[in-house]
Amino acid sequence: AIEVSAQHAKLLALLVQIAGARRVLEIGTLAGYSTIALARAVGPDGLVVSLECEAAHAEIARDNLGHAGVDGRVEVIVGAALDTLPRLQQRGEVFDLVFIDADKENNVAYVEWSVRLGAPGTVIVVDNIARNGRVLDPAPADQQAQAVHDMLVTMGADPRLDTAAIQTVGTKGWDGFAVAVVK
Repeated sequence: AIEVSAQHAKLLALLVQIAGARRVLEIGTLAGYSTIALARAVGPDGLVVSLECEAAHAEIARDNLGHAGVDGRVEVIVGAALDTLPRLQQRGEVFDLVFIDADKENNVAYVEWSVRLGAPGTVIVVDNIARNGRVLDPAPADQQAQAVHDMLVTMGADPRLDTAAIQTVGTKGWDGFAVAVVK
């Protein structure tokens, strides 16, 4: 399963509530399961902007958002995130929380954009950081594990962020989140 687990969705919703987030950016929509959790957590006056590179996934997500009754709180944008993020900056978008769950090879760039589109106090959450331990000593051929490893090192060294790694064990095995706050 590549979607966010139920326990991760619950943790995301709690982080939105703890942060008092009303504007959330999600990088990677897939079928919209995490998007629904985020949209419910921001409340009726909040907004989730969700970026999805695959039009077919975005269409499924829009249907799911409608069935969940939260489609009015979500803007799904189709296109490569690295092409879309500069447009969000041009629109003057600022987000209270950013959730990253997309192509791992671009995680470092996504974190950088999260800082640019955030403000002091913005929470950044990155999914799938443990990858059953492969991130600790990634094999050269394991590009996703290497990319996650590089992202964790980058986040930990970034003076603009306070970062922690939270490991989880559940239906998806040993996994986890990186959680950071913009200083």
